[in-house]
Amino acid sequence: MSNASGGYYLPEPSKWPVIGSIGLFLTLFGFASALPHGEGAVGDLTMMYIGMAVLIFMLFGWFGQVIRESESGAYDAQVDRSFRMGMMWFIFSEIMFFAAFFGALFYVRTLALPWLGGADNNAATNEFLWNGFQPNWPLNAMPDPESFSQYKETIGAWGIPALNTAILLTSGITVTLAHWALKKANRGALVFWLLATVVLGFVFVGFQATEYVHAYTELNLKLSSGIYGSTFFMLTGFHGLHVTIGAIMLTVMLFRAMKGHFTADNHFAFEAAAWYWHFVDVVWLGLFIFVYWL
Repeated sequence: MSNASGGYYLPEPSKWPVIGSIGLFLTLFGFASALPHGEGAVGDLTMMYIGMAVLIFMLFGWFGQVIRESESGAYDAQVDRSFRMGMMWFIFSEIMFFAAFFGALFYVRTLALPWLGGADNNAATNEFLWNGFQPNWPLNAMPDPESFSQYKETIGAWGIPALNTAILLTSGITVTLAHWALKKANRGALVFWLLATVVLGFVFVGFQATEYVHAYTELNLKLSSGIYGSTFFMLTGFHGLHVTIGAIMLTVMLFRAMKGHFTADNHFAFEAAAWYWHFVDVVWLGLFIFVYWL
């Protein structure tokens, strides 16, 4: 319970971390057990699905408990600071996660390709490692095309990616408007702008799914299509996952706002979701520039 004298908040013993650990174990072990060995097909994924169900149960239970505690007034300023620091570190870890993939893209395009092509006094590298290699990006002209799942063309920046950029930037504006409405205790505007943000988020995901179907079926662009395919799908795929998670978070905030949760002075759960959404916006700008445009 919260200590009114200003001491540290000590939560009651909880079963949720144990349940979450069991769910993670079942999910990862089930997935690893089902991986194909040699030329075999993917095995039974039942254990993985059970683990995912346990994780979903844990998320509903644990977050529901935190919401009830927050609404009952159990948390004090010290707890609020700990939540803010936790969310800051979480977003920092996400920044490092995407930095690794952007770093891989930078390494391949700026360093590895020129070296393999013989630039910067690396003629021996070109001659002995990949004689005849042409350092073009994306890699759509291989000396040995039979070794790769080739694609016909790259994903242009000014179709769905540009549209999704406009959608995501607009959603960043709408979530900010929702935050302003919350600070002014305007519940109606809060719900309206939050709903607009959620709709824009899921529309973004829908357009990205359409782009993936087009890339896979018409352009023959796959995760196995050389370094361009792997970097494209890893960066855009993980970003799409983050957009989906962010949209789900904002959907929860929407339902809570409709139930009368949050006040002008006490609404960190909403702020945390908004921080995450702005992070997703910024990452997409980097993706649009370095994956689609340049």
